[in-house]
Amino acid sequence: MTRALLVIDMQRGFDDLDFWGPTANPDCEANVGALVERWVADGEPVVVVRHDSRSEGSPLHPASPGNALVDVVAAVEPALFLTKIVNSAFYGDPDLHAWLGERGIREIVICGIQTNMCVETTARMAGNLGYDVTVALDATRTFDLSAEVAGLGVVTRSAAELMAATGLVLQQGGFARIARTADLI
Repeated sequence: MTRALLVIDMQRGFDDLDFWGPTANPDCEANVGALVERWVADGEPVVVVRHDSRSEGSPLHPASPGNALVDVVAAVEPALFLTKIVNSAFYGDPDLHAWLGERGIREIVICGIQTNMCVETTARMAGNLGYDVTVALDATRTFDLSAEVAGLGVVTRSAAELMAATGLVLQQGGFARIARTADLI
């Protein structure tokens, strides 16, 4: 076994659009479910990552019902379950890099939420650590962003634009291949 599926932050709290704002890719959860089903059927390891926000007002705080995993992920018995409080799964508990190394796993496929945050950060770190990385872009989703950025003024990007930019940067930066769920199953 040399390949693992990393399922990042597929938590119920991301369905709170009043908190997060508009999103893209309504097929994300179904595509994650299809990937998980395939990995389990093939006997390949699934790593489930959960974000435990330290902010008490966050839907992802451990005391919030939104911290729970969505059904298609909660139903699987993962080879590894880890929690994190930052963007990268490589800074979670237990140590993902050590776990992968102990098993000789060099190839990872990443899916989950948010495309341009935890998925992208984990993919970049994995690429820098020498893993063969694929991101199933249609098995990710994110949310619109708008903020005042020094020197640029107010910058606004839709979730779809952020997903496209993440795919472009990861692929062209040499961090990861971008694939569709259908191509992986």
